[in-house]
Amino acid sequence: MATSVDAVVIGLGPGGEDLAGRLGDAGLDVVAVERQLVGGECPYWGCIPSKAMIRSGDVLAEARRVRDLAGSAQVQADWGPVAKRVRELTADWDDTAAVERLEGRGCRVVKGVGTITGPGRVSVDGESFDAGRAIVLNPGTSAAIPPIPGLADVPYWTNREAIEARTVPRSLVVLGGGAIGVELAQLYARFGSKVTVIENGPNLLAVEEPEAGRLLAEVFERENIRVVSDANTTSVAHEDGTFTLTLDGGDELHGDTLLVATGRSARLKDLGLDSVGVDASERFLEVDDHLRVTDGIWAIGDVTGKGAFTHVSMYQAAIATRDILGEEGPGADYAALPRVTFTDPEVGAVGITEKQAKTAGLSVRTGTAPLPEAARGHVHGPGNDGFIKVVEDIDRGVLVGATSAGPYGGEILGALAVAVRAEVPVATLRHSMWAYPTFHRAIETALAALT
Repeated sequence: MATSVDAVVIGLGPGGEDLAGRLGDAGLDVVAVERQLVGGECPYWGCIPSKAMIRSGDVLAEARRVRDLAGSAQVQADWGPVAKRVRELTADWDDTAAVERLEGRGCRVVKGVGTITGPGRVSVDGESFDAGRAIVLNPGTSAAIPPIPGLADVPYWTNREAIEARTVPRSLVVLGGGAIGVELAQLYARFGSKVTVIENGPNLLAVEEPEAGRLLAEVFERENIRVVSDANTTSVAHEDGTFTLTLDGGDELHGDTLLVATGRSARLKDLGLDSVGVDASERFLEVDDHLRVTDGIWAIGDVTGKGAFTHVSMYQAAIATRDILGEEGPGADYAALPRVTFTDPEVGAVGITEKQAKTAGLSVRTGTAPLPEAARGHVHGPGNDGFIKVVEDIDRGVLVGATSAGPYGGEILGALAVAVRAEVPVATLRHSMWAYPTFHRAIETALAALT
């Protein structure tokens, strides 16, 4: 016999956990289902531990710059404190406290695989629940593993193994030059690993402005990180502790460890979507602006295809919660979606790129300001690599996209994100005061360079 409840939330990543708690706070009878750890990828293998590790690498890099700014300095890298801090931040991958927090908000947490078995009904490892008001899907994503011959047979790393590592490999080959790949490549290189990044496109960070990828490639070259672009990996082998990757043309790359960072895949196959007439063969679930999939079913997070970011999931959770509770509120708007790659330099971006704007048929002009030429960049010295680029829709006189690459690039992005989201006229931005001498003052220079 099925247990009657108000709502079942499948997947307790940040957005799912937040939504379940909000519904519990509102007095609904909620069953919250999670196959692994409450909190999902972000607090255990993604945002939190990776940024703590990257912070350690950045501190090392800054210390090594002391010689150029204030005299000699000797720095020795030690991975031990990094691994220790990760275990502390993740509670050594124990979600007991997270479960208790959610149960304290009136939710019942059930561990297992949640599957829809019909309209309003969910089964979790044989236990059935009838959801009278809502089923919410937040299954998240897992590392996408490309069908390269031999890859499935070797002991490669994904981001999870890279985060859990207790030691640094002597050499590391990173397959994929997206955000995860470049962040971890730079981190491990700074702790002494000989790193090679393989990217099948012309630039790192392919979804961002090409200037950002070229900037990172230049920085990586100085840091002795090898970047192999426009490279198609045709086979992978592992023998005597060494990985061999063969590329188109026959070139071979070798390393002690292989990190596969070629994107993420939505977890759709176990959801039972066919039982409610929803096609599960697509890459993502199609949702409306209030996150509805079909009658009685909502979806949030990575599975919606709106951006694999914690902030997207949390944003969507608030909207879906209001809709489930019958409260008024605006629908989702992704025109000013912000994203940050936490390399050094940081690459922050919001909205659309110049190429995307032109593809959309907009009349655009762009302006760019190199950070080393700004007053703050000049006095900052070593580590000042970066630029600010703005993309204007000429017909409307507003910014539709921007990139802030450099020291604190993600923080400087805040001003640009507000400008894009609020459609602040470029004329207003140009006649604003920008504090001197700051990195963000380069926004004024970029606006003045719009051509």
